[in-house]
Amino acid sequence: MLRCRLGSLELAPGIFSWRELLTQDVEGSTKFYTDLLGWTVDSMEVGNGMTYDMFMQGPRPIAGMLKPPSAEVPNMWINYITVEDLDATVEKAQSLGAHLHMPIMDVPGKGRFAGMADPQGAPIAFWQFV
Repeated sequence: MLRCRLGSLELAPGIFSWRELLTQDVEGSTKFYTDLLGWTVDSMEVGNGMTYDMFMQGPRPIAGMLKPPSAEVPNMWINYITVEDLDATVEKAQSLGAHLHMPIMDVPGKGRFAGMADPQGAPIAFWQFV
């Protein structure tokens, strides 16, 4: 089932729809990507003392950035694939050898996501829009 676009986000299942930078050095990463690519950053408080930064290209949000929950999480880019049924996708991925690293979480009014590693260890996240 093909869905329409929401602003600049693609909603079609099976495509990479979002990307997110996990970095221990938010300030350094902000400087690097804004200087390199001319992006701007729109920051928002998301609760529990956490900030979520959105990289913007003009008015278009193109990626997110946040500090990982612990120092053991390496700096990395995470790619999100849109799915229609997150629960079914997580279950099937696990049956095919993937490992769940971030249990399904709700983002009120936006959707749900889960973070996994494929059987070869590569990180991937899945997103279900509401």
